[in-house]
Amino acid sequence: MAICVIFVTLFLPKQARFRFEYEKGKTWMQKDLYSPYSFSIQKTSEEIETDKDDILKSVLPIYQYETQVVENELDSYSSEFETKWRSSGIPEIKKETYFLAGSTILKDIYKRGLMIPEKKYQRYGENYNFSLLINNLSSQLSTADALYVSNAQQIIKEKIRKNEDIEDKDWLSQLVSSHLRPNYSFDTDLTEKLEGNALSSLSLTRGMVQKGELIVANGTIVNSIIYQKLQSLRSAYEEDSKVSGNSKLILFGQFLLAGLIITLLMIFLFLFRKDIYADNRQLALILLVITGMLVGLSWAIRINIPSVYYIPFCVVPIIIRILFDTRLALNIHLLVVLIAGFFVPNSFEFAFLQISAGMVAIYSIKNLIRREQFLISALLILLNYFIAFLGISLIRDGSFSDIEWLNFLPFVFSVLLSLLAYPLIYAFERMFGITSDVTLMELTNTNSKLLRDLAFKAPGTFQHSLQVANLAEAAIFKIGGNTLLVRAGALYHDIGKIVNPHFFIENQNRGNNPHDAISYEQSAQIIIQHVNKGVEIARKNNIPEMLIDFIRTHHGNTRVDYFYQSFLKNFPEKFVDENIFRYPGPIPFSKETAVLMLADSVEAASRSLKDPDAISISDLVERIIDYKLDQNQLTNSNITLKDIETIKLIFKTMLLGIYHVRIDYELDTV
Repeated sequence: MAICVIFVTLFLPKQARFRFEYEKGKTWMQKDLYSPYSFSIQKTSEEIETDKDDILKSVLPIYQYETQVVENELDSYSSEFETKWRSSGIPEIKKETYFLAGSTILKDIYKRGLMIPEKKYQRYGENYNFSLLINNLSSQLSTADALYVSNAQQIIKEKIRKNEDIEDKDWLSQLVSSHLRPNYSFDTDLTEKLEGNALSSLSLTRGMVQKGELIVANGTIVNSIIYQKLQSLRSAYEEDSKVSGNSKLILFGQFLLAGLIITLLMIFLFLFRKDIYADNRQLALILLVITGMLVGLSWAIRINIPSVYYIPFCVVPIIIRILFDTRLALNIHLLVVLIAGFFVPNSFEFAFLQISAGMVAIYSIKNLIRREQFLISALLILLNYFIAFLGISLIRDGSFSDIEWLNFLPFVFSVLLSLLAYPLIYAFERMFGITSDVTLMELTNTNSKLLRDLAFKAPGTFQHSLQVANLAEAAIFKIGGNTLLVRAGALYHDIGKIVNPHFFIENQNRGNNPHDAISYEQSAQIIIQHVNKGVEIARKNNIPEMLIDFIRTHHGNTRVDYFYQSFLKNFPEKFVDENIFRYPGPIPFSKETAVLMLADSVEAASRSLKDPDAISISDLVERIIDYKLDQNQLTNSNITLKDIETIKLIFKTMLLGIYHVRIDYELDTV
């Protein structure tokens, strides 16, 4: 408990908590709020972006005039002209005319300026203004005054086409076009430096609220202006608390809250789940899950996650529900959400969304017997989030068109992350030795190695276990309890009969009874030993302790009466130690183990009926169960007399079906 409280306290955000909750469009239900001190009104993110755009518009992009580019390209044109002229086939007399025509066009183009436009400056039109630096002297131009490469090529073709002295127009056009290289080059570094300097002067505030000034009056609708004032006050308050607030007192306050939450949990466990309260392994698991979720929340807040709804809070109730029960899952989820609400915006809205989603998660996996329930649960959680999100949005905005649907994406992501609960459940089961319904489903598979061994080595016992499982499961389903647990317990309760199976009547051939060759004491001990052997075999095969409890308790501390009475009858003069003929116990201590004991005894005894009918079966069930009551075998199990009467009725009905007994009114219709 101490480690959990300390960890949670250390990792929680340390800023002071702003005392008011508010939402845009809602009525201010608090008393009139006056400013406790003067503070600046922060601009909204939209206003800041607008101001940034305005500032960037005023900063002209910088282009450098590349004199060397012009000189290089003109020289290159001259050299290439001489080289290509020899193979052109054009009369030599035309050489000077061609050369001058091409160089003149190039000079005109470079004089006007050749450039490549930057697309980010064309957001508001094809042309934009820019600053041109020539020998560190700046002049303002427009891209409309300069030429792009594509435009320059068109100008070259047009001018050569109009020159009647040029006959091979394509040859010269291609030659001149190949020497187009921008002489206005964009200076990225200098432009970004100017933009950065301009943005550094951007003000993040607009106006002031003076000390004592009314911010919002009771009953006023929180509009955009008031909302921004409240946001600014909140930021100023939290920033001021970092400087002037006592951090030790903040830490102490968080310690009190975390301690209170954990204490309430312990009180709940002490009052309603003493079995968990007394088990350090289970307590450690519960506290680990709580600590992990709250530390995860603190980490998400610290890295400024865009929305706290990305965090899969439903993981906690899913894990606790599958590993424990519904009441504990709901209780822990409420406590986690309550303490998380102190550190997230819009606490009530957050609490409503997470509590309702947690309840849906718990209810949707009440009985986990199919794998598709995982996905069904996730879909139901998502549906709950959608309905709650839609309802809150309509209350806030009053219009479908104003709903910001992108804000629902964090909920989708959260639901997907909640599926991580299922591999975590497997890990926790292995780490803490806890058995979930998923594991019980796997153990009830009759093709498992241990049950296949039982079916092969002790087939009669295997069939008996199947019938006991059916009886016990039907009874528990009716009176209330864990049907998966009692079925699994029934399948493994006689697993010890794998050792010496032929000493048990259900596995014997007619006329061949090995007990005839040994004493009554030895026979009793062999029968009794199947309990201890069963515990050993189960532990060797990693069967959970909660199923081993069924092995230990299914005979309680009753006597092996057949051999005890036989000993008394044949040796009346001898002293007898009754403990030799008595099972070691303990007696059943839960509803499930009690029902298994009754189902085991009734099913085994029913096999001795020579001509089973409705009356004999009813008498048998009544006699067996009354005997268990007389022997105080059900004293420690939380089972009522009403439950026992229901169990009797279930057993009688099912045994009539097993032995195909027709009752009187059915016989009359045949």
